[in-house]
Amino acid sequence: MQMLNASTTSPLIDATAALETALAQVAQPTAVCEVPIAQALGRVAAQDITAASAMPHFTSSAVDGFALRLAGARPAQRRLPVVATVAAGARDVPSLAPGAAIRIFTGAPLPEGAEAVVPLEDVEEADHEIILQSLPEEGANVRLAGSDQPQGAVLLNRCERIAPHHIGLLAANGVRNVGVFPPPRVAVLSTGDELTTAPLGPGQIYDANRPMLLALARAAGADVLDAGVLPDEQEALAERLAELAGLADLVLTSGGASVGGRDPLRPAFAAAGGTVAAWRVAVKPGKPILLGRIGRAAFTGLPGNPFAAFVGFHLFAAAQIARLSGRTTPPFAAFRGKANFAWKRRPGRQEVFPVRCLGTDETGLPLLERLGNGVSATLFPVSMADGLAVVAADCAEVASGQMVSWQPFSMG
Repeated sequence: MQMLNASTTSPLIDATAALETALAQVAQPTAVCEVPIAQALGRVAAQDITAASAMPHFTSSAVDGFALRLAGARPAQRRLPVVATVAAGARDVPSLAPGAAIRIFTGAPLPEGAEAVVPLEDVEEADHEIILQSLPEEGANVRLAGSDQPQGAVLLNRCERIAPHHIGLLAANGVRNVGVFPPPRVAVLSTGDELTTAPLGPGQIYDANRPMLLALARAAGADVLDAGVLPDEQEALAERLAELAGLADLVLTSGGASVGGRDPLRPAFAAAGGTVAAWRVAVKPGKPILLGRIGRAAFTGLPGNPFAAFVGFHLFAAAQIARLSGRTTPPFAAFRGKANFAWKRRPGRQEVFPVRCLGTDETGLPLLERLGNGVSATLFPVSMADGLAVVAADCAEVASGQMVSWQPFSMG
């Protein structure tokens, strides 16, 4: 790792290389804890969980209707006596004799001898009899034992983040506890003399980055630590960084990492014992990103402008949190869309910008509209966006109809 001082102006680092550097600062977890499935939402599975038995456990009816024994229901015999009723949860299920029918409800065990179920709406009822319009096929409206899920099927994969449908599936299979990785601890700190959480004074702005980054880190599965706001004062910042290094797996800051005379983050980081792995990335917005380690913690310093901080989180911090959580995630902006705009730009840096989906073309590709004017200080265009799109550093022009890479917010 290289050491950079406050006066160093280094070449810009390629965004792909910067991501590799960011991921090199963090490691997959090794500790495992067991939690009840009711507490497992959002956690990451530490091992595969497989089905102890096939599902469903017994053959049952898929509809409300009448169980039939087809051998005893000849086409000429349109009337069948209804001799019993079987509801879901029944334990004492009668056998079905030839020439009769049993009323059955969805999920109820299929009586022995029954070969099909005719839906309630396909028959007429009169005087404890049913009148058949036609005979069903053998096996119609019947859920066979083991037809949904075989014994040994993987219910939950190792390194998969647990969603509500996983919890339902585990519960259906009688799983009550699951081994998970502990969530990473992420500390979030804002820096800047101009920031406040109180009513605004002259020259002040509200701190947007810290609440946003805390929310993003929490949504990514981290256990977050709100480290507050500090002014641009090197000694106090160094002291706070050294403290956070002992409390978190990842320290995430915003502001103070540029080349201006009032940007104290790098000297404070060095004074606190931090080691710089990379600084200044060829990405727009978000060039002044600092990556490294401090004590036992990884460190990612994001820009102070809110949209630049938002982009930096998605490009680098989100991937770090995923690795710290034990997850494997696809590359950022792995989805394809079609530009519904024309745009000329100055090449040299990978550029990330908000887009809105206007529908799809005839092939099903999303049609993407570019939002905003490239200003990194505002989040307003993001509030109307459906995701973030990316163009390569060497791209000078995007033509209408051109393929672009993007990341839907719903898939983040």
